[in-house]
Amino acid sequence: MAGAKRRLMRTMILVGLLLIATLDFTGAQIGACYGRLGNSLPSPADVVALCNLNNIRRIRIYDPHQPTLQALGGSNIEVILGVPNTDLQSVAASQANANDWVQSNVRNYTNVRFRYIAVGNEVSPLSDTAQYANFLLPAIRNIFNAISAAGLGNRIKVSTALETGLVGNSFPPSAGTFLPQVRNFITPIVQFLASNGAPLLVNIYPYFAYIANPRDIALDYVLFTSSGMVTPDGVRYQNLFDAILDATYSALERAGGSSVQIVVSESGWPSAGGQATSIDNARIYNNNLIRHVNGISGTPKRPGRAIETYIFSLFDEDQKTPELEKHFGIFQAHTWYTQSVFN
Repeated sequence: MAGAKRRLMRTMILVGLLLIATLDFTGAQIGACYGRLGNSLPSPADVVALCNLNNIRRIRIYDPHQPTLQALGGSNIEVILGVPNTDLQSVAASQANANDWVQSNVRNYTNVRFRYIAVGNEVSPLSDTAQYANFLLPAIRNIFNAISAAGLGNRIKVSTALETGLVGNSFPPSAGTFLPQVRNFITPIVQFLASNGAPLLVNIYPYFAYIANPRDIALDYVLFTSSGMVTPDGVRYQNLFDAILDATYSALERAGGSSVQIVVSESGWPSAGGQATSIDNARIYNNNLIRHVNGISGTPKRPGRAIETYIFSLFDEDQKTPELEKHFGIFQAHTWYTQSVFN
């Protein structure tokens, strides 16, 4: 009985605090990322309850964490499921390994609404993930084959999540192109996605572009509060998010992926730990981002459509480094309650 009372009290506190949260997730195109590299995080069941209370209908998880998948079962929340980078070599090694992965982590959870499988996260020949680069495309192919063989190909798309550092020339956005040293890596991936009607997942962080060049990039342009700017080719951009997104679309076109849509699989703003970090800036960025991507304005290159986007992240993750990476949470998690970071 005492345990039931504690659970009820925790739920009451959770509900009371969430009622004053300021982010509006009611749009059809917005979701949130659920990273677990933090101490004293809520249980997966409480996380699903939090998502339901805030009308978060889409979620990205980074590995097939069994308690999380169990909690998501029957929730009607659509899921991006990650194949961790550390699994890529095994999945790429044989179709049987990929089939086993899909059986264990997808087919065994028939009441979970999987939307995408993200095979790898931010794998690049130019970063500390370079060891996985040669495995990425074979892993994507094998997971795609396993999903198709299971009869799920029409419901679950297989892709990967990339970071925008692979785009070299990005200004003006119409000149966007992938770096020469990654073209042999990225072009076959783009063409595989195009041939199978799958989107490319892209993690887009205007924050990092801003702190790398605050002299030439105005903060209001990054926070969606600017009147905009006209690029040298005569196109007006109201915000840096659209400019980065369109530069990536231009790069896709040059790599043979004109038909490939982009899903923004991460975007957010840190509330502490670095330059221009504050709760106010995080609130402004995330609220304006949500309003923008749920609208029908789209981007100058792809107008008239909402932009499927996932806010990073539900919680601060204090096990990450450097310090800045600890503070992207929308909610602050504690042992007995969860509260909005924007209160």
